[in-house]
Amino acid sequence: MVAVPSAASPLSAADRRDGPVEALARAESAAQVREQILCYPGAVRIPAPGIELYIVRDFLPLDICAALIALIDADRVPSPVVADDPRPAYRTSETCYLYAGPDAVAAVETRLDALSGLEPRYGEALQGQRYAVGQEFKPHHDFFDTSQLYWQDQVAVGGQRTWSAMTFLNEPEAGGRTNFPTADVIIAPKAGNLVIWNNMDDYGAPNPGSVHQGMPVEQGVKYVLTKWYRERPWGQ
Repeated sequence: MVAVPSAASPLSAADRRDGPVEALARAESAAQVREQILCYPGAVRIPAPGIELYIVRDFLPLDICAALIALIDADRVPSPVVADDPRPAYRTSETCYLYAGPDAVAAVETRLDALSGLEPRYGEALQGQRYAVGQEFKPHHDFFDTSQLYWQDQVAVGGQRTWSAMTFLNEPEAGGRTNFPTADVIIAPKAGNLVIWNNMDDYGAPNPGSVHQGMPVEQGVKYVLTKWYRERPWGQ
């Protein structure tokens, strides 16, 4: 049995809610998400050693992509990360948080719900990112390192990030590809296409093979949309 700390007591080093019970729940959830994705039109699993990775072609129509780009440009700020240093040098893009309201945001959320089969309350707020020439996101993973101080905050607001979904909103003139180095997979941006992957391994534990990289833009500007899912309802 895993002990759950009360709201009045701080999280201790011995109780991180990241043990075998949680891992089993993630693995069982992943099996359901996997089945849902493979039933979605245009979804294909990419042969990728060490990571569960899919691409969905034409996930978004170009008019919705254009509307999302306009929203991103209107309200972008330097991109943060969830880490003890929230604005490190390895992520140099700009970010816009896209909350409920605009029709384009609702259209994306509806499609994501159908794609993953996950309850909307497990998903974080949508993020749009803009990468100018030279901007990048160096190799990193989306799951949380439970040995770091920031985990004590994250465990209370949904726990681990299980799935990542990223949609390309446009195609820069050169560069800006997404690299999964341990799987030897590089994906070129194509407007409307979505890439979704499992940040956990087959046993529900954080998967180091999920490391990925937003390679530098060489010409033009790149826009992407990112959605992360938690193992429990986000914010709770």
